[in-house]
Amino acid sequence: STVSASACRLLTDVAYWQHAAVVAARSLQYHLRTDGKKKDRSQDWSFFLYIFAVMKTELEKYIYEVIVPRYREFDDAHKEDHALTVIEQAMKLMDGCDVLVDRNVLLTAAACHDLGLINGRDNHHTDSGKIIRADMRLREWFDEDQIEVIAQAAEDHRASGKSAPRSIYGMIVAEADRVIDGETIIRRTVQFGFKHYPDLDREGHIARAVAHLKEKYGRGGYLKLWIPWSDNAARLSALQDVIADDEAILKEVERIYSTLV
Repeated sequence: STVSASACRLLTDVAYWQHAAVVAARSLQYHLRTDGKKKDRSQDWSFFLYIFAVMKTELEKYIYEVIVPRYREFDDAHKEDHALTVIEQAMKLMDGCDVLVDRNVLLTAAACHDLGLINGRDNHHTDSGKIIRADMRLREWFDEDQIEVIAQAAEDHRASGKSAPRSIYGMIVAEADRVIDGETIIRRTVQFGFKHYPDLDREGHIARAVAHLKEKYGRGGYLKLWIPWSDNAARLSALQDVIADDEAILKEVERIYSTLV
């Protein structure tokens, strides 16, 4: 049966608490001496609530203070604001889901999806997966199966991917990464050219940007959308109208280019 948005949010919190209980019981051997005997606190609900709150806070602290700042090293189209935007969009898309989604798995996948850019653009999606699997800190909050889901979501987010993402997490991160806003897309496309094609002149940058926009976002382009309740479909259609008009897209790219030089 279909789960409402509010119910989905509630279930993600329940899933978090259930997972945290397993982690706490498994990794925190916390005992308290009572009447000369060790008392196992693993069944003490108030103790669990305390541990869960600390764990949740520590994960978010790691995401926002360690993971997101890594984007400072990337090109202008993939700075910290991009990571934060994808996180925000992923959380919004989660509200409309009709399946159980673990908020913290999704948060981590969204935050880590582009970490592979540290090694360059070509294989950044697979490199992101490798970085996630090698991050021992993540094992403080997730088991191996969850880490694999997070890694696969990062691997599957790339718009040029040939197949559908392997999980709802991959679908949401891929959709959140699309950020279908014409102004933003054109600006990021031009900025990407500045970083990776520095020898191009003005005309070269504009021509490359227009060609890329048609190939990726134009009608028949390789960009795919995965989340039917996203606003991206309507926005993409509006952008495609502009791209289909050669004069209109050229003027728009020229206008945005002039704001960046």
